[in-house]
Amino acid sequence: MASRPLFGFTAIAALAAAVGLTGCGTGDDSELTVYSARQEHLIKPIFDRFTEETGIPVRYITDSAGPLMERLRSEGERTRADILMTVDAGNLYMAADAGLLRPVDSAVLRERIPEHLRDPEGRWFGYSVRARTIIYHPDRVDPANLESYEGLADRRWRYRLCMRTSQQVYNQSLVATLIAHHGEEHTEETVRGWVANFGADPFSNDTSVLNAIRAGQCDVGVTNTYYLGRLLRENPDLPLAVFWPNQDDRGVHINVSGAGITQHAKRPDDALILLEWLAGDEAQALFAALNLEYPAVEGVQWDPIVAGWGEFKADTINVAEAGRLQRQATMLMDRAGYR
Repeated sequence: MASRPLFGFTAIAALAAAVGLTGCGTGDDSELTVYSARQEHLIKPIFDRFTEETGIPVRYITDSAGPLMERLRSEGERTRADILMTVDAGNLYMAADAGLLRPVDSAVLRERIPEHLRDPEGRWFGYSVRARTIIYHPDRVDPANLESYEGLADRRWRYRLCMRTSQQVYNQSLVATLIAHHGEEHTEETVRGWVANFGADPFSNDTSVLNAIRAGQCDVGVTNTYYLGRLLRENPDLPLAVFWPNQDDRGVHINVSGAGITQHAKRPDDALILLEWLAGDEAQALFAALNLEYPAVEGVQWDPIVAGWGEFKADTINVAEAGRLQRQATMLMDRAGYR
């Protein structure tokens, strides 16, 4: 992925304060309604800017992906939701597979969003890219000894590896793509190696993994880069470094935060306007930079913190595979003792 610096968090915060407010009130038929698993501070500035530019008001409801999808199922044709916005292709795949999203035929989205970052049937589109990579302590790890996700199963990392729980979709998606590339037998061998190398029980979130590496509980871990970015905003001298694995073969595992139009949307035309607007350069820069992710659209500038990690080769397998193989990944991790 090409690296281009954008602007810092201060500029983003100023933008969020400057644009008009579009709250998540009770709503009416004149509003576009979004069910969002992205937190309010990550979407409000975007929806405010969209309303400012198009005149279309946006009402949003935030929650975790699971409850939002269950709400859509239970509401059925009665739903007020026009768009489902969530994190991880695994969640997007499950929503589409459950019939909660409708296909979209948009030349704009086909042109702007790379094919491997969107549903093959056009039911959802990735708007920001999340790199799940290796993080290490530079005082205790020689990066020359790092190579790949699979390499973290090597005995040299015995009791030195920290990871987030397998109950979280991010690691399920990582393992799902390993299955897509290697098959279940090879992937299970790798995951068993990870478990044998754990220096601590799996953590509930990526931030805890990073803090454990910093504190010396372990030396290396796997997290989404934006969690490191958040810590670097507070402490630029944090003794943690990014390593891009698998650069000699398939590339770094990536995932997306994305959205699709609900099956029973009451305002599908306005919903499509929002989806296409989110693929524009300005929206892409804001959407990604608010959470220190990567824009889905090539050529859009990166936040300076993100650019500071350098360029990398990304895995271009369609991220929908993370959803298609999610169940197999979960069962495999359970068999391997990864809890």
